[in-house]
Amino acid sequence: MRIGRFRIGMRTTKTALAVMICIFLFHITNRGEPMIAALAAVFSLRQDLTTSVSFGRSRILGNTLGGFFAIFYFFVSQFFHNNFLVQLFLLPFLVAVIIIFSDGINNNSGIVSAIATMLLITLSLDKDESILFALQRVIDTFIGTTVAILLNFIIRPPEKEKQEALTEDLAHLKAKEAKLQELLEEVQEKIDNQEKDTPNKPER
Repeated sequence: MRIGRFRIGMRTTKTALAVMICIFLFHITNRGEPMIAALAAVFSLRQDLTTSVSFGRSRILGNTLGGFFAIFYFFVSQFFHNNFLVQLFLLPFLVAVIIIFSDGINNNSGIVSAIATMLLITLSLDKDESILFALQRVIDTFIGTTVAILLNFIIRPPEKEKQEALTEDLAHLKAKEAKLQELLEEVQEKIDNQEKDTPNKPER
Protein backbone atom coordinates (compact mmCIF):
# COMPACT_ATOMS: atom_id res chain seq x y z
CA MET A 1 0.00 0.00 0.00
CA ARG A 2 1.26 3.46 -0.88
CA ILE A 3 0.38 6.83 0.64
CA GLY A 4 1.95 9.38 -1.66
CA ARG A 5 5.71 8.79 -1.60
CA PHE A 6 5.47 6.45 1.39
CA ARG A 7 5.03 2.69 1.06
CA ILE A 8 3.68 0.39 3.75
CA GLY A 9 4.85 -3.08 2.73
CA MET A 10 4.44 -6.55 4.19
CA ARG A 11 7.96 -6.52 5.62
CA THR A 12 7.23 -3.26 7.47
CA THR A 13 4.07 -4.73 8.94
CA LYS A 14 5.78 -7.98 9.95
CA THR A 15 8.69 -6.11 11.56
CA ALA A 16 6.32 -4.06 13.71
CA LEU A 17 4.37 -7.23 14.55
CA ALA A 18 7.59 -9.08 15.52
CA VAL A 19 8.49 -6.29 17.95
CA MET A 20 4.96 -6.40 19.40
CA ILE A 21 5.16 -10.20 19.87
CA CYS A 22 8.52 -9.92 21.65
CA ILE A 23 7.17 -7.24 23.98
CA PHE A 24 4.04 -9.31 24.69
CA LEU A 25 6.00 -12.54 25.30
CA PHE A 26 8.35 -10.88 27.75
CA HIS A 27 5.42 -9.24 29.52
CA ILE A 28 3.39 -12.42 30.07
CA THR A 29 6.45 -14.46 31.08
CA ASN A 30 7.81 -11.67 33.30
CA ARG A 31 11.20 -12.09 31.60
CA GLY A 32 12.32 -8.50 31.91
CA GLU A 33 13.16 -5.93 29.27
CA PRO A 34 12.54 -7.16 25.68
CA MET A 35 15.05 -4.78 24.07
CA ILE A 36 17.60 -7.39 22.94
CA ALA A 37 14.95 -9.81 21.64
CA ALA A 38 13.11 -7.04 19.77
CA LEU A 39 16.32 -5.84 18.13
CA ALA A 40 17.24 -9.41 17.17
CA ALA A 41 13.82 -9.82 15.56
CA VAL A 42 14.23 -6.59 13.57
CA PHE A 43 17.71 -7.61 12.39
CA SER A 44 16.58 -11.10 11.38
CA LEU A 45 13.29 -10.35 9.60
CA ARG A 46 13.75 -10.31 5.83
CA GLN A 47 11.29 -10.04 2.96
CA ASP A 48 10.52 -13.78 2.77
CA LEU A 49 11.02 -17.07 4.62
CA THR A 50 13.94 -18.30 2.49
CA THR A 51 15.93 -15.11 3.04
CA SER A 52 15.01 -15.01 6.73
CA VAL A 53 16.13 -18.61 7.29
CA SER A 54 19.37 -18.00 5.38
CA PHE A 55 20.00 -14.76 7.26
CA GLY A 56 18.74 -16.38 10.46
CA ARG A 57 21.47 -19.04 10.33
CA SER A 58 24.07 -16.33 9.97
CA ARG A 59 22.38 -14.35 12.72
CA ILE A 60 22.27 -17.35 15.08
CA LEU A 61 25.96 -17.99 14.51
CA GLY A 62 26.63 -14.31 15.13
CA ASN A 63 24.50 -14.36 18.28
CA THR A 64 26.39 -17.39 19.58
CA LEU A 65 29.74 -15.76 18.87
CA GLY A 66 28.68 -12.44 20.40
CA GLY A 67 27.24 -14.21 23.43
CA PHE A 68 30.42 -16.23 23.95
CA PHE A 69 32.58 -13.10 23.90
CA ALA A 70 30.10 -11.27 26.16
CA ILE A 71 30.43 -14.02 28.76
CA PHE A 72 34.22 -13.97 28.35
CA TYR A 73 34.19 -10.20 28.91
CA PHE A 74 31.97 -10.70 31.96
CA PHE A 75 34.50 -13.09 33.56
CA VAL A 76 37.47 -10.82 32.82
CA SER A 77 35.59 -7.77 34.12
CA GLN A 78 34.68 -9.62 37.34
CA PHE A 79 38.30 -10.74 37.79
CA PHE A 80 39.50 -7.11 37.59
CA HIS A 81 36.65 -5.91 39.84
CA ASN A 82 34.81 -4.09 37.02
CA ASN A 83 37.71 -1.76 36.33
CA PHE A 84 36.82 0.85 33.69
CA LEU A 85 40.04 0.15 31.79
CA VAL A 86 38.77 -3.37 31.03
CA GLN A 87 35.76 -1.90 29.26
CA LEU A 88 37.86 0.77 27.55
CA PHE A 89 40.44 -1.60 26.07
CA LEU A 90 38.95 -5.10 26.09
CA LEU A 91 35.65 -4.34 24.32
CA PRO A 92 37.25 -2.70 21.24
CA PHE A 93 39.74 -5.57 21.12
CA LEU A 94 36.91 -8.13 21.18
CA VAL A 95 35.10 -6.22 18.42
CA ALA A 96 38.22 -6.61 16.25
CA VAL A 97 38.49 -10.32 17.16
CA ILE A 98 34.84 -10.90 16.17
CA ILE A 99 35.37 -9.26 12.79
CA ILE A 100 38.54 -11.23 12.09
CA PHE A 101 37.06 -14.54 13.25
CA SER A 102 33.75 -14.05 11.41
CA ASP A 103 35.60 -13.21 8.21
CA GLY A 104 37.79 -16.26 8.68
CA ILE A 105 34.79 -18.61 8.91
CA ASN A 106 33.04 -16.83 6.02
CA ASN A 107 30.21 -15.43 8.14
CA ASN A 108 30.54 -11.80 7.10
CA SER A 109 26.78 -11.28 7.11
CA GLY A 110 26.76 -12.17 10.81
CA ILE A 111 29.44 -9.69 11.88
CA VAL A 112 27.04 -6.88 12.76
CA SER A 113 24.75 -9.20 14.73
CA ALA A 114 27.71 -10.69 16.63
CA ILE A 115 29.07 -7.27 17.60
CA ALA A 116 25.59 -5.93 18.41
CA THR A 117 24.86 -8.94 20.63
CA MET A 118 28.12 -8.60 22.52
CA LEU A 119 27.78 -4.84 23.03
CA LEU A 120 24.11 -5.00 23.98
CA ILE A 121 24.83 -7.61 26.64
CA THR A 122 28.10 -6.22 28.00
CA LEU A 123 26.99 -2.57 28.10
CA SER A 124 23.63 -3.40 29.69
CA LEU A 125 25.09 -5.54 32.49
CA ASP A 126 25.14 -4.05 35.97
CA LYS A 127 28.29 -4.58 37.97
CA ASP A 128 26.56 -6.90 40.44
CA GLU A 129 24.83 -9.09 37.82
CA SER A 130 25.52 -12.83 37.75
CA ILE A 131 26.67 -15.02 34.88
CA LEU A 132 23.09 -16.31 34.68
CA PHE A 133 21.93 -12.84 33.66
CA ALA A 134 24.46 -12.77 30.82
CA LEU A 135 23.28 -16.20 29.64
CA GLN A 136 19.65 -15.03 29.74
CA ARG A 137 20.48 -12.08 27.49
CA VAL A 138 22.09 -14.46 24.98
CA ILE A 139 18.87 -16.50 25.00
CA ASP A 140 16.92 -13.26 24.37
CA THR A 141 18.64 -12.89 21.00
CA PHE A 142 17.58 -16.41 20.03
CA ILE A 143 14.00 -15.64 21.05
CA GLY A 144 13.91 -12.58 18.80
CA THR A 145 15.43 -14.46 15.85
CA THR A 146 12.94 -17.32 16.29
CA VAL A 147 10.00 -14.88 16.35
CA ALA A 148 11.17 -13.34 13.07
CA ILE A 149 11.59 -16.69 11.30
CA LEU A 150 8.25 -18.07 12.54
CA LEU A 151 6.46 -14.88 11.53
CA ASN A 152 7.84 -15.15 8.02
CA PHE A 153 6.78 -18.80 7.93
CA ILE A 154 3.20 -17.96 8.96
CA ILE A 155 2.71 -14.74 6.97
CA ARG A 156 3.79 -15.12 3.35
CA PRO A 157 4.03 -12.02 1.14
CA PRO A 158 1.68 -11.82 -1.86
CA GLU A 159 3.16 -12.61 -5.28
CA LYS A 160 2.94 -8.96 -6.36
CA GLU A 161 5.01 -7.83 -3.39
CA LYS A 162 7.49 -10.65 -3.95
CA GLN A 163 7.96 -9.45 -7.52
CA GLU A 164 8.41 -5.85 -6.33
CA ALA A 165 11.02 -6.96 -3.77
CA LEU A 166 12.89 -8.94 -6.43
CA THR A 167 12.81 -5.95 -8.79
CA GLU A 168 14.18 -3.67 -6.06
CA ASP A 169 16.92 -6.17 -5.18
CA LEU A 170 17.86 -6.51 -8.86
CA ALA A 171 18.06 -2.73 -9.29
CA HIS A 172 20.22 -2.52 -6.16
CA LEU A 173 22.55 -5.23 -7.47
CA LYS A 174 22.83 -3.52 -10.85
CA ALA A 175 23.75 -0.24 -9.15
CA LYS A 176 26.44 -2.03 -7.14
CA GLU A 177 27.71 -3.75 -10.27
CA ALA A 178 27.96 -0.41 -12.08
CA LYS A 179 29.86 1.10 -9.16
CA LEU A 180 32.20 -1.88 -9.05
CA GLN A 181 32.84 -1.55 -12.78
CA GLU A 182 33.72 2.12 -12.31
CA LEU A 183 36.20 1.21 -9.55
CA LEU A 184 37.78 -1.47 -11.74
CA GLU A 185 38.18 1.01 -14.58
CA GLU A 186 39.79 3.54 -12.22
CA VAL A 187 42.21 0.91 -10.92
CA GLN A 188 43.07 -0.19 -14.45
CA GLU A 189 43.63 3.43 -15.48
CA LYS A 190 46.01 3.96 -12.55
CA ILE A 191 47.90 0.78 -13.45
CA ASP A 192 48.20 1.93 -17.08
CA ASN A 193 49.44 5.38 -16.02
CA GLN A 194 52.04 3.83 -13.70
CA GLU A 195 53.30 1.62 -16.51
CA LYS A 196 53.62 4.66 -18.79
CA ASP A 197 55.48 6.67 -16.15
CA THR A 198 57.86 3.84 -15.28
CA PRO A 199 60.97 4.06 -17.50
CA ASN A 200 62.01 0.89 -19.24
CA LYS A 201 65.15 -0.65 -17.78
CA PRO A 202 67.98 -0.84 -20.31
CA GLU A 203 68.70 -4.31 -21.51
CA ARG A 204 72.13 -5.74 -20.62
